[in-house]
Amino acid sequence: MKRLNKNKLKQIALERINILFQEAKSNPSKANRYVEIARKIGMKVNIPIPKEYKRRYCKHCNNYFQSGNYRVRTRNKMVVYYCLNCKKYMKFKINF
Repeated sequence: MKRLNKNKLKQIALERINILFQEAKSNPSKANRYVEIARKIGMKVNIPIPKEYKRRYCKHCNNYFQSGNYRVRTRNKMVVYYCLNCKKYMKFKINF
């Protein structure tokens, strides 16, 4: 059996991560599980989760953010996400 080279493997993993986040958006009941699987795929292949997806889930409990389960505040050039599931904060810099 032929082994896949690393670039091809990383490309396949990135496609799967994209598909999982699209499914998480359309299927709220399984969204947290899809986020967990996407993170495991990224760690296994050693690729970072794309920036547009990083702000869509809690890094502490893998909770997919939907309206009603998180709060967003802006403070001192930072966006602060507060997860109502695990009660933890995540901070992101605002780039102007």
